[in-house]
Amino acid sequence: MKPLFKVAATLVLAGVAGHAAADIKPFEAVEYRKGIFKAVKWHFGAMGDMVKGKAEFDSEDFARRADLLAALSQMPWEGFRPGTYASATSALPVIEDEWEDFTAAGDAFSEKAAALAVAAKGDDMKAIKSAFVATARTCKGCHEQFRN
Repeated sequence: MKPLFKVAATLVLAGVAGHAAADIKPFEAVEYRKGIFKAVKWHFGAMGDMVKGKAEFDSEDFARRADLLAALSQMPWEGFRPGTYASATSALPVIEDEWEDFTAAGDAFSEKAAALAVAAKGDDMKAIKSAFVATARTCKGCHEQFRN
């Protein structure tokens, strides 16, 4: 099974299996957010290769990926639920204690990803790189505080 198809299938199954919030089991919430973050990594990694010169910069592909990243940046947060940090996850239990900081970090990621999508539609490579780096910093900050 191709990696992108696996991610899509996981997202669809998580959505179908977890459509009633009260019925979501902890492992389903973990799988849901993991699937989204795998898709984030898929697109952000390809964009990073273009920004770093490891791959040829394709403005259409970059803009498409930036739009997808902006959409994905809105999705994982509902998968962070009490009782979903015990196993099979790198998310730290401190998320529950520092929920406001965690959601602020998620909001920052979403805002920077949206700004990256806007920058990607232009032809100013300096602005694109700057927006990419700003988005990457939000990932790093959250990982340092809330992830193993």
